[in-house]
Amino acid sequence: MDPIIALSHELIEKGSKSFAMAAKLLPRDTRYDAMMLYAWCRHCDDVIDDQILGFNRETGSEKSPQERLEGLRRDTSAALAGTASEPVFVALGRVAHKHHIPERHPMELLRGFEMDVNERVYETLEDTLDYCYHVAGVVGVMMAMIMGVRERPTLNRASDLGIAFQLTNICRDVVEDAKGGRLYLPRQWLREAGVPEDKVADPQYRRQVYEVTKRLLCEADEYYRSALFGMQRLPLGAAVGIGAARRVYRDIGRLVANRGESAWDGRAIVGPMRKLAAALSGATAAVRAHTTLRIGYAPPRDGLFTVPELGKPTRRNRPFAFLR
Repeated sequence: MDPIIALSHELIEKGSKSFAMAAKLLPRDTRYDAMMLYAWCRHCDDVIDDQILGFNRETGSEKSPQERLEGLRRDTSAALAGTASEPVFVALGRVAHKHHIPERHPMELLRGFEMDVNERVYETLEDTLDYCYHVAGVVGVMMAMIMGVRERPTLNRASDLGIAFQLTNICRDVVEDAKGGRLYLPRQWLREAGVPEDKVADPQYRRQVYEVTKRLLCEADEYYRSALFGMQRLPLGAAVGIGAARRVYRDIGRLVANRGESAWDGRAIVGPMRKLAAALSGATAAVRAHTTLRIGYAPPRDGLFTVPELGKPTRRNRPFAFLR
C-alpha cells in the first residue's frame, strides 16, 4: 500500500472507530481519498489541542496555540501549492489537486480552529452553528467533492451532515469540554435554563444542562434529516458509506438523550454490535433514499444554517420535537 495511504489508514483506525467502520463501505478509491482528508483534519485538530489522536501528550508543546495555528496555515498553503513534505500535508495536497477542492475550504477548517485559539464566545445558536460549519460542515463539503459532487444544493446537504456530527459531539462532550474551559452550548440557552456559565460541569446543574443539551440534539436531528436527501445525489457506493456514518453518529446522540442526567457519568460510546446494527441500518436507509428519491424531491432546507457562499442563510421557527 502507498505509504501516505497506509499512514492515513492508521490514523483513522486509531482516531475514529465510527468513521473507520463507515469508510470500509466506501468504494476503494473514494475510501483512500477520504482517509487522506481525514488524516489532515485529525492532525490539525491534534496540533491545535496539543494532543495525539485526541489524547494529551506526555510533554506539552513549547509553541503557543497561535504559533501552532500559524504553522498549520503555512503547511496547509504548502500542501495546496504541491510543495509539502510532511505526510499528512502531502495527503491533503493529493486530494485537493485530484478533486479540485478550492483553497477556501481547507482554510475554513483552520478558521474554525482559530475560534478555539481565540476562545470565541458562543452567545446564540447561530454562533454555535457557525463554529460547527467551520470545524465539521466544511469537511462534509470536501468529502462530497471527493465523491464527485459540485452542485451547491447537495454541498449544502453535505454541510448539514457535518454540522449534525459536530452538534452531536458537543452534546456528548459538554461536561468534559466545560472542565477544560470550552463552552459550545449557546450561552443564551444556558441563561434561560438558569445555568451559570462557569457551572456547566457542576453536578448541581446537571438536569438543566441536560435540558439544554437535549434541545441542541433536536437541532442536530434537523440536520441529520436534511442530509439524508443529499445522498440521492451521491454515487450509490458512496451513499452507503455515508449513510452508515450518519446513522452511527446519530445513535450517539440518541444514547446521550436516553441516559438523561447521567449522560456524562461515562463517555457515551456505541458498542461494537450496536454500532454494526446502526451502520447496517444507515446503509439501508441510504440505499432507499438513493433508489426511491431519484426523482429529485427533497424538502427545502428552510431554517438550516448556510454560509453565504453556499446559499442564502435563513432561519425559521420550528416546533420543539426531539428525534422524530
